[in-house]
Amino acid sequence: MRLGVLDIGSNTGHLLVVDAHGGAAPLPASSHKQPLRLAEHLDEDGAVTKKGIKALTDFCASATQIAEDKGCEEMLGFATSAVRDSVNSDEVLAHVEKHSGVALEVLSGEDEARLTFLAVRRWFGWSAGRLAVFDIGGGSLEIAGGTDEAPDVAWSLPLGAARIARAWFGGGPPSEDDVRELRKQVRAEIARDAGHLLRGGVPDRAAATSKTFRSLARICGAAPSGDGPLVPRAIELETLTSWIPKLMDMSADELAELPGVSPSRTHQIVPGALVAEACMDIFDLTELEICPWALREGVILERLDQISVITRVR
Repeated sequence: MRLGVLDIGSNTGHLLVVDAHGGAAPLPASSHKQPLRLAEHLDEDGAVTKKGIKALTDFCASATQIAEDKGCEEMLGFATSAVRDSVNSDEVLAHVEKHSGVALEVLSGEDEARLTFLAVRRWFGWSAGRLAVFDIGGGSLEIAGGTDEAPDVAWSLPLGAARIARAWFGGGPPSEDDVRELRKQVRAEIARDAGHLLRGGVPDRAAATSKTFRSLARICGAAPSGDGPLVPRAIELETLTSWIPKLMDMSADELAELPGVSPSRTHQIVPGALVAEACMDIFDLTELEICPWALREGVILERLDQISVITRVR
């Protein structure tokens, strides 16, 4: 069947059209994305602004038309932390449904972590053993770990790259003291619940997903996306740590010239790097493997599993 997956993230709206059936990897057929930057379209009270709501609604309407044109039988629409954490999320969802016809499901942070873990598990398979997964989004950081397809532990932290950039870098480059304080707070937040994952023992394999991790890996020397998804990619702690001072000294234009960095995300590179370094340091990981599958694929795979169960029952 052909599915449309509408992912409303804190940075980007992304419609992925896939041909999918049980027992096979989802095959991308079409992709449509647009920067929405919802994590930055928040007022002082934490509400999505009218501008942000309009941009989201217009994107959902256009995505619906594209999905219909591509022959999708079903649309799976979901939103993550920017909508979930906004004080006017009900208003946002109602406006989007009324004016675009799209009923978005708001995923909890735990569900984000769980579904991302499912996708990474399916990608690497059972040979990965005890698996740890990290995902830096625009609004939140998801962490999950376990030995099965459902993680033993899964949680979400408000440490997304766009969220940190807005809170700490909104007035321009932070001072050395500001960076030191940010680093301290990020590490304390991650370490607070680190025992959830560490209690199960050292992971046999540790993986990372998301645009932020992919960009950082590319900066650190990983193969470009044009080489295809099957090329192994990883980000090493030592290399990342050596890059952070250089990244902090670069202008937005200089950051945009780095491989794998989108001009619209230059302000998120340093915050993302600080969070990535903290994850690896706190969990004693020398490297993270980059997985091309993430939350969208997890949503698809769970839906296919549900259809398979229904079919067997019938």
